Amino acid sequence: MPTFATGDRLLRRTARAGGGWTGGLAAVALLGAAAELVLPATLGRAVDAALTGGAAWWAVFAGGLVVVLIGVDTLTDLTSGYGAARATAGLRRHLLRHLFALDVRVTRRYPVGDLVGRLVGQAADAGQAGNAVVLAVVAVLPPLGSVIALAIMEPVLGITLLAGLCLLAVLMRAFVVDASAVTAGYQRVLGAIAGRLLESLGGARTIAAAATTRSEEDRVLADLPELGRHGARGWDLLARASARTSAVAPLLHLSVVAVGGYALTAGWLTPGQLVAAVRYAAMGAGLGAVLATLNHLVRSRAGAARVAELLHQPVAPAGDRPLPPGGGALRLRDVRVYADDGRPILDGIDLDVPAGATVAVVGASGAGKSTLAAVAGRLHDPDGGEVRLDGVPLRDLDGSALRRAVGYAFDQPVLIGATVHDAIGLALPVDSATPPAGPDPATPAVRRAAHLAAVADVIDRLPDGYRTPLVDTPLSGGETQRLGLARAFAAERLLILDDATSSLDTATEHRITEAVLGRGGERTRLVVTHRSAAAAAADLVAWLDGGRLRGLAPHRRLWADPEYRAVFQPAGGGS
Repeated sequence: MPTFATGDRLLRRTARAGGGWTGGLAAVALLGAAAELVLPATLGRAVDAALTGGAAWWAVFAGGLVVVLIGVDTLTDLTSGYGAARATAGLRRHLLRHLFALDVRVTRRYPVGDLVGRLVGQAADAGQAGNAVVLAVVAVLPPLGSVIALAIMEPVLGITLLAGLCLLAVLMRAFVVDASAVTAGYQRVLGAIAGRLLESLGGARTIAAAATTRSEEDRVLADLPELGRHGARGWDLLARASARTSAVAPLLHLSVVAVGGYALTAGWLTPGQLVAAVRYAAMGAGLGAVLATLNHLVRSRAGAARVAELLHQPVAPAGDRPLPPGGGALRLRDVRVYADDGRPILDGIDLDVPAGATVAVVGASGAGKSTLAAVAGRLHDPDGGEVRLDGVPLRDLDGSALRRAVGYAFDQPVLIGATVHDAIGLALPVDSATPPAGPDPATPAVRRAAHLAAVADVIDRLPDGYRTPLVDTPLSGGETQRLGLARAFAAERLLILDDATSSLDTATEHRITEAVLGRGGERTRLVVTHRSAAAAAADLVAWLDGGRLRGLAPHRRLWADPEYRAVFQPAGGGS
């Protein structure tokens, strides 16, 4: 797992991502720090001029500096806001692209709520890095400048302030170290709670039906005490740091004032210089702004570490080879896939699917059927062996070419897009997926896919047909599954159905089975199923048993084996 060092590298890149706005913030903040440092000396000159009857322009200059400081505050808010927004947006885009490019087995290790928390919350914290770094650096300039200014006026004053600042620096360093660990723990626990909450919301009907609302609340909030401890510890650290600085700062201020008063009586300082010294002492001792900025930097650092953990996960390399002419011949050679604990899920699979053929993949639960379907279209790469489509290794294929060639339909599809038309046309080329501007509500490709999936009649009954927003579309489980099937029919060469008709009634399943299996030669089909009728309609059946290919033959030949027949018994299938 990446450490804070990895997060710090991301933090530096994110700080630079603010671009010109972060540079503008630095310029404005430096101008403000310079004006703040010059103001006490100017006020001191104005006091001396007033006492000696000198020119009044020092007072005018001081007033101008006050106006500059007011403008600096306004511009600081503007540049910091735009810089953080730009850096956060860039980091979120980068993280989102990375998440989509990751092996699906990697993303499954993280609850969805935790991923959303990192994308929304921690990315926003890390996006403040540029502001936090600039303001932290600039916040240190007034105290250091005050030491120099006092040393120029009277070395003893500078030494007094410097000694106090060294003590405050030690106290703040301890705060940064402790608060970093606490903030990281808080964000980790919050992500875990968010993940469980999202799971529960997805199963709200099941929870209500089982009358387990109270126990589910306890499960979701099980880590709430730990979250509370992290939160309380964070506030405690901040309060302790504030209390220490609040105790040391007045003593430091009084020490400089006392030394300055003695210097005035000894004739080392003028009255105006004493006024300036008092102002510089207040500026040097007032490290509350530094503490607040350090707290923001701690949050940014912890957020960057959480985002960097995901970005540290390796992405499967993308190829650049196009597909040669072909009909979708699929070949698996010595394909091996292992679980996180090292247990084999697929063990040495050799499988040839001729172009245009239909192969049903059957087996008991846990036999590796869905994993075989996943590696066949490169939803993830196998841990060993090779998968080829029309002679080209999937690893070498251009990503867009692969996705045009291979279509997937799942048992529980997730519909993506603003409208029903968008959901079906998700995998189509842009010119075929964009709804027409005229009165026709759907492109021919989308309409054809809907008819093949036996869902066109359902869409026609919707208020706005193909242009009905998905959020306003009441769909049953079977209708949702049919829309997922329609989306998969955009595939040019290989159609992979992973138990994609499990929620359909018998009549609808028969229609779709004819559409999928009864149009030989159009595309190659790999059908994961637990129904004997689908296996019987296929050209070949790949029988998986414990991650191994136990048989590859027509259904009627395998049916003679009682163990093969037992595969379909839980589903109530017959011959």
